[in-house]
Amino acid sequence: MAIEAAVQTTTSVVRNWRIRFILASAVSIAAWAADDPPADLIKRVAARETQTAEAQANYTYRQSLTIDEFDKNGAIAGGYWETRDIIFSPTQQRTEQMIDRPFNNLHRIALTDEDFRDLREVQPFLLTKDQAFMYESRFKGEETMDGVDCYVIHIQPRQILQGQRLFEGLLWVDKKDYSIIRSEGQAVPQIRTTKTENLFIHFTTLRQKVDGNFWFPVTTFGDDTLYFRDGPQRIRMMIRYSQYKKFEADSKIIFDK
Repeated sequence: MAIEAAVQTTTSVVRNWRIRFILASAVSIAAWAADDPPADLIKRVAARETQTAEAQANYTYRQSLTIDEFDKNGAIAGGYWETRDIIFSPTQQRTEQMIDRPFNNLHRIALTDEDFRDLREVQPFLLTKDQAFMYESRFKGEETMDGVDCYVIHIQPRQILQGQRLFEGLLWVDKKDYSIIRSEGQAVPQIRTTKTENLFIHFTTLRQKVDGNFWFPVTTFGDDTLYFRDGPQRIRMMIRYSQYKKFEADSKIIFDK
């Protein structure tokens, strides 16, 4: 399963920073000291993420979602897919436009309001200033990801209030400008009551630079098994964010079919 491979990579590469200090000191203590994270690292990340969110708010893009459910033999038993454009209305209000009717033949699971909230708020997670105070963070180490030297940070909610949808997991932060280039974790909380269960898969979101400056989400993927009371259920999810176009007041946005 793809998600297992991703977890193994994280476990093997992202080491505790104290262990890395001991290993690096044999080569160059001075070089490691220069790489210590800033004391206000989260504050710098939140400032950069706020700039990213402000920039992204001026872009239209296409978001495509595919979800597969599997039977006990590992064969696809059902699926859901949809495509929607995030655009601006004639009055310049940001809105969503569904492309064709969503296809749904899921038999073993049902998508909930929380799933669609996560699609908008958690999978393309941005740790902006108005979000950062809700999280506590822990520095995990350093890693070079796709040629970018990164700090690796674990974040989790300080508390979760009724109705909130938040993120818990790892962030890869560009050491040069404090942009998040990758996130891996899951939406929280998992929701269990005496009558219902609403569980959420582990996912990874990758970002790329758009117009040479800000890192925007381009892919979210997850392949996970959720353990319901009635038994385990494997689910695979893929979200693609594409066709980013900067919006101008006199722009006419035309998406490819």
